[in-house]
Amino acid sequence: MLTLTHRSAQRTLHVILILLCMNLSTSAADKPTFTAPKTKTVEQTDNYHGTKVADPYRWLEDDVRESKEVAAWVEQQNEQTFGYLHAIPEREQIKSRLTELWNYEKFSSPFKRGGRYYFYKNDGLQNQYVLYVSEILNGEPSVLIDPNTWTKDGTKSLSGTYFSDDGKYVAYGVSEAGSDWKKFQILEIASGKILDEVLDWVKFSGAEWTKDSQGFFYNRYPEVKDGDEFQNLNLNQKVYYHRVGTPQSDDVMVYERPDNPEWGFGTDVSDDGQWLVLTVWKGTDDKYQVFYRDLTEPLAGFTQLVDKFENEYSFLGNDGPVFYFQTDVDAPRGRVIAIDTTKPDKEHWKEIIPQAAETLRSTSLVGGHFLAEYLKDARSQVKVFAMDGQFVREVEFGGIGSASGFSGKRNDTETFYSFSSFDTPPSIYRYDITTGESKLLRQAGVDFEGSDYVVEQVFYESKDGTKIPMFLTHRKDLKKDGNNPTLLYGYGGFNIAITPGFSISRAAWLEMGGVLAVANLRGGGEYGETWHRAGTKLNKQNVFDDFISAAEWLIAEKYTSTPKLAIQGRSNGGLLVGAVMAQRPDLFGACLPGVGVMDMLRFHKFTAGRFWVDDYGSADDPEEFKALYAYSPYHNLKPGTAYPPTMVTTADTDDRVVPGHSFKFAARLQECHQGNAPVMIRIETKAGHGAGKPTAKIIEEVADEWSFLVESLGMTLTEKGTR
Repeated sequence: MLTLTHRSAQRTLHVILILLCMNLSTSAADKPTFTAPKTKTVEQTDNYHGTKVADPYRWLEDDVRESKEVAAWVEQQNEQTFGYLHAIPEREQIKSRLTELWNYEKFSSPFKRGGRYYFYKNDGLQNQYVLYVSEILNGEPSVLIDPNTWTKDGTKSLSGTYFSDDGKYVAYGVSEAGSDWKKFQILEIASGKILDEVLDWVKFSGAEWTKDSQGFFYNRYPEVKDGDEFQNLNLNQKVYYHRVGTPQSDDVMVYERPDNPEWGFGTDVSDDGQWLVLTVWKGTDDKYQVFYRDLTEPLAGFTQLVDKFENEYSFLGNDGPVFYFQTDVDAPRGRVIAIDTTKPDKEHWKEIIPQAAETLRSTSLVGGHFLAEYLKDARSQVKVFAMDGQFVREVEFGGIGSASGFSGKRNDTETFYSFSSFDTPPSIYRYDITTGESKLLRQAGVDFEGSDYVVEQVFYESKDGTKIPMFLTHRKDLKKDGNNPTLLYGYGGFNIAITPGFSISRAAWLEMGGVLAVANLRGGGEYGETWHRAGTKLNKQNVFDDFISAAEWLIAEKYTSTPKLAIQGRSNGGLLVGAVMAQRPDLFGACLPGVGVMDMLRFHKFTAGRFWVDDYGSADDPEEFKALYAYSPYHNLKPGTAYPPTMVTTADTDDRVVPGHSFKFAARLQECHQGNAPVMIRIETKAGHGAGKPTAKIIEEVADEWSFLVESLGMTLTEKGTR
């Protein structure tokens, strides 16, 4: 094993070799070149409330697996894109360093189920994490499920594990090529035997075991005809009960709502085994209806507890007929309440944990205590409360960062969590709920000197004067001279909070001399529901203004300048990048929109897109159409405009944000673009929206992204970090 001194020397030598290679003189003739392929157009015009909107690339919405014409377009685009990327001199060195950084043992926080301890581990470069089991904490573990044995290329992944109370069985999901669809299988833990039954057509579902461990509740959609599963709208989800040892065809349908085909369901079986709690959702908003059923009464039906989609009600546990919920009823930053189901009217509800100044993101009921995870200016803060709501203590963390974990059962006396930051690899802790002691179990051994960097939080003003927080990570010896290559990342949607956490790809960026800026935009969940709503529907432009203002602040404060400033976002963040580069093409030096929602007029017509109406609105509504059309990236690209160097990324099996979004945007961008800057699309194969992507594919993609930025931002030897 290398000592710290040896590792540091090796790393320094490696970086010097990279930089020497990067500093080689390159003639104009040797520089990579990109020629955008020509894409055919079709005559397609739609009428939205009297406004005619052209859609000349509609044909690119066709499924790449079914359309030979779209498949040929993908092949042609990838040929040009990969030809350009592989001609960048620094790419192999960047990939080599990424591979070195990635090659360390990665652990999840342990969790206890049925008397055993479980954790996920990746030896370093394994494509998928492996699930291990141990009889005692820190005992000799054994492999329980290894998805790396399922396929040679690692494109099948483990998608959720659900343990029976007695620890006899685990139901687990199998996802292929990153799809949201998964199959459920059942493993007998002691023997390692996989049972015969396979449950199909499962999506957006867990598995909730009954107390007797004889079966579990789960959700599935109706079977979709072959060829439509990656684009078809997801409607008519139903709740089923599966009994172990029987085929799926024998499953009992427990609940359906054919009168509301857009409804989806979440199930919880209470720790005492008496209640099945059914949480009903119909979009991405945390707005639920709630039903419950007494499982001790065979003929009992469901009773409705909450009858309007107006607020969050996340079930935490119960004391007999008293149910505990995390909610935002009369508390936009969240609180915990108790509802006695024998007296369910709101006037009888009891507040357990009141709303705080910080935003309550999640709560768990472990060891007879509520563990409440808050965000304080987008940093983790965890407080422990007694069952009556009395404050017990705060969990202490070391600096700016993110904590995750804190799961368990009502009778557990311990829980586990992980803590990390932009410059700090994850550390795993055991937390004693009785004493409040945190004990370090594992610390990631990443070949990265976090002490060379600093993480700070700043606040800047958006266009309307709103204060927006932003995290900055950079070398301690940074010179604010406007010449630092800077990556600005954002998301800004769906009540999702972007918190400081460790990333190997970002560590490599920092080593290259880059500045990392992460802006906490409106539309996210950093400051509760009011903050979220300020970036949705007719207010969505606030998100783009926040991001543009972040870029302007970084330039004004001389962290960087336009030629050195890159922006990145994925999914809703891909929409963000597409929208702001259409609005301010003069502001950025390079753009990386990933798996983005780019056609805001048609997103709701594919797979899970209809759920996003909660955040975006719908073109079917006249007022919302105006707002959507005003910023839709695909529709707001203008002919004859010099756009920044741009690499769009997507994947052929993305059934969350169908790849047609990125296909159409890239084709339109290439048509409108005037100038020499490359504008291209990178299309991954046998991959989806991101979940379950094999390590090898991730490294290749990041190497391509960072190489593209090296070339686009003109990064030189001194900008890559060594002094």
